[in-house]
Amino acid sequence: MMNQGYGYGGGMSSGFGLSEILFLVFGALVVAGIVVLIVWAVRSSHGQGTTTTGSGATAGPSVGHDEAVAIARRRLATGEITKEQYDEIMTALGG
Repeated sequence: MMNQGYGYGGGMSSGFGLSEILFLVFGALVVAGIVVLIVWAVRSSHGQGTTTTGSGATAGPSVGHDEAVAIARRRLATGEITKEQYDEIMTALGG
């Protein structure tokens, strides 16, 4: 009868055991976690303040401007500032 072993000398060995598969899965999870952290860090750093080009000019309409206009409108509506103060704020914002 032929030897049908599944050990080192057997022909049925796949080459990967459970520990190797778990090691590869864990390694893939670590790499994916690092990529997610890098993407999160880049996105959160670009969300702060206004975006500028190399010359110092703003790179287009900023979200901060829209938020400042909305705050000024809210403050005018609630009576925190006068119409003149609102007009000064809008002039300073360029809108």
